Amino acid sequence: MGLPTVAMGLLGMFMPLPIAAALLVLPSFVTNVLQLFTGPSVKMIVSRLWLMMLLIVVGTVAASSLIITVNPAWSAFALGTALIVYAVFAMFSPSLTVSEASEKWLSPVIGGVTGIITGATGVFVMPAVPFLQSLGLQKDELVQALGLSFTVSTVALAAGLYLHDAFRVEQLSLSLFSLVPALAGMWLGQKVRARISARRFRQCFLLFLMVLGLELVSRPFV
Repeated sequence: MGLPTVAMGLLGMFMPLPIAAALLVLPSFVTNVLQLFTGPSVKMIVSRLWLMMLLIVVGTVAASSLIITVNPAWSAFALGTALIVYAVFAMFSPSLTVSEASEKWLSPVIGGVTGIITGATGVFVMPAVPFLQSLGLQKDELVQALGLSFTVSTVALAAGLYLHDAFRVEQLSLSLFSLVPALAGMWLGQKVRARISARRFRQCFLLFLMVLGLELVSRPFV
């Protein structure tokens, strides 16, 4: 969850968001596919969430022109807002439960909204993550469901950028090189997480997102 979210925020400080999103295609895809196949519930999760995934693709591709055409300062503002909203929500972690009946109509709505936000900012955690957390999935199932959502979002964003000539095949080589630090970062993060409490690790992660988001939100006003 942290890789594409943090990386988009950090890269967005130094380069246009379309370039940052293109750079993250392979690292995000590989790490999320690994997360998707960490358990035995892939078939069940795909069967349950396929409509949500379809709407993520539609929304992302439809909105991907925004990340390209909008003024970079305001694109950064949108990205910063998405980071802050997610960090604040996750910090307080309100307990949400979605009933089976509500899930049927809410799933495609959440997929579409997530897709639009993904297409506009390159970040795909809201509102997909809170929704998936509210479905009562087991721990491993939730990890796989998040992996599925992020994998689909990554592929959809790459397709949207490609359709708008903002992602070229030759960029894959640079994206491939970024796999090494991404995987090294995952390894280091696991080491750090093993040495501090899960609560403290989570707090530091979310506070970092808030600070990053505030810097990006300030862009149009400086």
